[in-house]
Amino acid sequence: MEKWFTQRRKSKVLELADRQLALAIETVNELENSIAAASKKNTEDAKKHIDRLFITEEEIDNLRRTIFEESTRGSLPLNDREDLMHLVKRLDVMADHVKDSGRNVLLLLEINVPKELWNAYSDMAKDLVECAKVLKTSIEKLGSDPAEARVLSQKVDDVEKRADENYLKIKSLLLKSDRDVVPSTLLMLKDLVESMEQVADSCDDTADYVRVLTITREAS
Repeated sequence: MEKWFTQRRKSKVLELADRQLALAIETVNELENSIAAASKKNTEDAKKHIDRLFITEEEIDNLRRTIFEESTRGSLPLNDREDLMHLVKRLDVMADHVKDSGRNVLLLLEINVPKELWNAYSDMAKDLVECAKVLKTSIEKLGSDPAEARVLSQKVDDVEKRADENYLKIKSLLLKSDRDVVPSTLLMLKDLVESMEQVADSCDDTADYVRVLTITREAS
């Protein structure tokens, strides 16, 4: 009976972690959808995506707390428990930056933003989605194929570099838009691109950690 409860507890922790991973990716999808809607001046649709983003991020926070509590009660080996908690923390940080981005988009929906700028943000958001999806697959491969997990984690770096290029492109556009866009709007646009850059950096940071874990998995 004790063994049965132990296995149930272990499975529950991993299921919760898998749920958190899926939700973290979903926040990035909602951000991309909201920016795409904003670029088409579909304000109501953009708001719906942001609302879902906020709800999902709140669930991620709750899951993080639950995972930490459950992991202390279960039978996961110490090293596995620490690895899991580090991954959970990193995904939570990524979702926080996505939420910050969503807040900025929400404010900018009430302001006239040139379509060229929205299109540039939309391109960067697509990179974030790809970055997050590749990261998810990399994490999922950790237990079954560490070598493939490492390859995928390196691919995250490549996508993150594309996001960096779009980041610089947007910064350049903002400098050129100082005559067409009022300073307060430029400030919010700057905050948006900075928070989106943090999303990409969080993805890359998590991928770096996955790469470290692949070494320990292959050595064991």
